[in-house]
Amino acid sequence: MSDQVDTLDALDSRLLLLLSDEPRLGVLECSRRLGVARGTVQARMDRLERRGVLRGFPPDVDLAAVGYGLTAFAVLEIAQGKRSEVASRLAAIDEVCEVHATTGEGDLLVRMVARSNADLQRVIDEVVDVRWVRRTSTSIALSTPIPPRVRPLLERVAGS
Repeated sequence: MSDQVDTLDALDSRLLLLLSDEPRLGVLECSRRLGVARGTVQARMDRLERRGVLRGFPPDVDLAAVGYGLTAFAVLEIAQGKRSEVASRLAAIDEVCEVHATTGEGDLLVRMVARSNADLQRVIDEVVDVRWVRRTSTSIALSTPIPPRVRPLLERVAGS
């Protein structure tokens, strides 16, 4: 597969930026704002979805506003060869928002949320009780000075 197939062009990036800003825009409005045909926008969106670049349009939910004001990260050391099993069990814990397989000291990095310190203790206890979890180290996030973002990368490509 060539690099050309794997990269975005300026129009793809401009479309993704537009949808990031206003995810409810329809194809016709996107085409109007981008100055291209409706069919072009639809074809681009279809291609981006097929490639897994555009994975949907979920709402941006502020978990603190719905009662989960505490965010924590846990580094888990797990039994060798049990990543899939542990990840599957972690997925059953509602407060576990994401899990990343990592290199370094731990094997998995877990982002979790809780309603309070006591609730966080309950969540950590659930994580520790997962079979094959050997050790955990948890840190509470005090703030999020840079939230998850893709805009700077899309703007770089759109400007090229």
